[in-house]
Amino acid sequence: MTLTELKQTGHERFLARFDNGEELRVTLNTVADCGLYAGLQLDDGGMEQVRARASRSRCRERALRIIGARPMSEKELRGRLTEKGESAEDAEETIEWLRELHLLNDQEYAAMCVRHYAAKGFGPGRIRNELYRRGVPRELWDEALEELPEQDDEIDRLLRKKLRGDVTDRDAVRKATDYLYRRGFRSEDIREAVERLRLEEEM
Repeated sequence: MTLTELKQTGHERFLARFDNGEELRVTLNTVADCGLYAGLQLDDGGMEQVRARASRSRCRERALRIIGARPMSEKELRGRLTEKGESAEDAEETIEWLRELHLLNDQEYAAMCVRHYAAKGFGPGRIRNELYRRGVPRELWDEALEELPEQDDEIDRLLRKKLRGDVTDRDAVRKATDYLYRRGFRSEDIREAVERLRLEEEM
């Protein structure tokens, strides 16, 4: 097979055209590593090498765009890459590459999620659900949740907002505690907050 044209299409990007009609988008690294130039003759093995390198480069570029838009876990990125048509092999290689560059770190991502959802007023139960939904390995949850700040003040604030200072209406208290439970706060912490509010009202 003959490389008939190697055309630069952007910064360190090229379009390689072959005499069988095949076209490959390649990076400067691929051009250099494979020694590509117009007129180059490639056997089947050489052609497969160029295809593999082009595929890997495309996957890496796509992954950088994805995580540049928002942080994510390895599992999320793996899913996004395969959804976009990248091979499982290229996705795994790319994830390993990003990990080595310290651009992908599930432990740091887990800690970031904990801080983010705690700031939104969610309790540990809801935060665990989010860690699960975002594909963070379960073995990383406990260490990440150590960054969860003391939440008594947040529970008190939300409870006061719901009850408007009135703890005598049992139905309202039940609805407020159900609301807090859905936000992921522990039932014992919610009960303690209700008692604190009752004591304040009695003073």
